[in-house]
Amino acid sequence: MSEKFASYANPDALVSTGWLAENLDTPGIRIVESNEDVLLYDTGHIPGAVHIDWRRDLNDQLVRDYIDPAGFADLCGRYGITPETTVIFYGDKSNWWSCYALWVFHLFGHTNCKILDGGRAKWSAEARSLTREVPKLEPVSYPEPPARLDGEIRAFYEDTLAHMIAGLPMVDVRSPGEFSGEVTHMPEYPQEGVLRGGHIPGAQSMPWAKAANPDATFRTADELRALYAGTLGLKKDDDIIAYCRIGERSSHTWFVLKYLLGYEKVRNYDGSWTEWGNRVRSPIERS
Repeated sequence: MSEKFASYANPDALVSTGWLAENLDTPGIRIVESNEDVLLYDTGHIPGAVHIDWRRDLNDQLVRDYIDPAGFADLCGRYGITPETTVIFYGDKSNWWSCYALWVFHLFGHTNCKILDGGRAKWSAEARSLTREVPKLEPVSYPEPPARLDGEIRAFYEDTLAHMIAGLPMVDVRSPGEFSGEVTHMPEYPQEGVLRGGHIPGAQSMPWAKAANPDATFRTADELRALYAGTLGLKKDDDIIAYCRIGERSSHTWFVLKYLLGYEKVRNYDGSWTEWGNRVRSPIERS
């Protein structure tokens, strides 16, 4: 294990590109690519990797919510994932969407998940093998989870409002312009219908990308502690809610806080600003 990994609160939450290259055919592992660009997988992917499309596979196609337990069991079964399978996620954008997919797996109690440090960018930069061949997998039986664990790592609007009123820590992981209210969307992204800009009163700004290096790997434990404990003053036993636009960037921060730094209670408000900024009478601050 590298010195960098060993310094994290949960060193086994990550795998390196070198380790994965040597374990592509290891039984009990399923590699999953999940990207913002849902067409990227087809241009070439890590051998043996399957593609989980965050829009198609993880979200209900009618109600703004995630798939139900039966849908999750079906998804896993189609991709040859059993409850004992170690799922290794990777993707584009410094792994923010693969962290989102991992977070959804955790909603259903499948916590045997890891992130490929550096994701797709590092694997490609090292000129490692890519293929367009889609693996042919035998479906397996995945028992339907008894429930989706929304209460443990997920926050809803009412939870976040109560959190705000109580003055508990909230981390806004969007860009500084979104936090200030100057813009209502990410830089270089289209306006997506949010009616008001700003942030939840009392939230602190810490853009998600500060946790990543230019090569898409996670920053060291000391660097991450300087951001979240040093700059934001977060304590290990704090009750923390992270949010962004639809919960994707905040999944990355959730992973950093909970698994790399060992914060005990972190929830992701996946309704995030598309809900808060459009809800009638939601309190908003601008700076």
